Amino acid sequence: MRFAFILFLASTATALSFPDITEFVKFLPRKNGDSGNSGSGNSGSGSSGDGGGNGQCPAVWTSISKELTQKFLTGGQCNPDARAAIRLVFHDCGAWNKAQGAKGGCDGSLVLNAEEGSRAENKGLEKIAADIKAMATKYSVSVADLVVFAGNHAVVTCPGGPRSKTWIGRKSSSVAAPNGLLPDVNAPAASLSKLFVDKGFDDRDLAALLGAHTSSNQFNFDLENKGASQDSTPGVWDVKYYSETLNPPPGVVVFPSDSKLANYAGVGKEFKGFVGNAGKWNGKFADAMEKMVMFGSSGTAGMVDCTDALPRSTSAKRDLKGMNPFKPRV
Repeated sequence: MRFAFILFLASTATALSFPDITEFVKFLPRKNGDSGNSGSGNSGSGSSGDGGGNGQCPAVWTSISKELTQKFLTGGQCNPDARAAIRLVFHDCGAWNKAQGAKGGCDGSLVLNAEEGSRAENKGLEKIAADIKAMATKYSVSVADLVVFAGNHAVVTCPGGPRSKTWIGRKSSSVAAPNGLLPDVNAPAASLSKLFVDKGFDDRDLAALLGAHTSSNQFNFDLENKGASQDSTPGVWDVKYYSETLNPPPGVVVFPSDSKLANYAGVGKEFKGFVGNAGKWNGKFADAMEKMVMFGSSGTAGMVDCTDALPRSTSAKRDLKGMNPFKPRV
């Protein structure tokens, strides 16, 4: 499950690194509701297909995409529904480790199992879970697929967010995920690192995934500052989170787990490497996200690639202006 949306070529200290045009193309503006292509294909739940991505993405996902854009984008920025959808896919897929194999993971159980949905770590996801369940019923698609599609859609809806490979064809399950597989905001860095290693992530993956907090607002950790964000631009997908976790400005709430990991061994080195480097982070985030959204699957056989039903990246002019196209890439 490696993301390959933005490729960064290694350069030597003395070699000239020329700009990658894909880094600029992803910032082209789009109209609300537009997706990457017409999304042509047979209508249906998305569970059909001839396997290995050879089938066409059902047209229903283009319709879903248009509705999600309207739901997730407000005033040119990603809104609370988008942030909730990102958190939902992390919590549904992330309650998994390698010992579970081809079960659990991205199966929609967070939406379909009342006990799992009521757990303390999932507080605040009730509304988006209900919305996803209703939309899955409306369009006759699987909840498991819609959780992933909506999460990936929300990321790319945020200005500057990357487009991630999105496979459709999962089976939903109402069996609750095991307890203890989501990170505790107060856990030691070593425990958090091991938790992610057990899911198949390395230090770079973990550091990249933490960056999703660029779009985060907290409501249940610091009760005196409900609604406070984890960086100063929660409506935009940028790398301010990384610098502001290390040196938080007034009004930004930093989770203890993030602060610890930002200064922990190999994770900390990777974390600091994303400071001021949006292009590098987006590529590595996409790589890690592609791994995560396939948790609980045994591969892509029987699935179809619906990435092109997602919107193209929303324009983020200030990120484009801030790019140094001649900066060596890792």
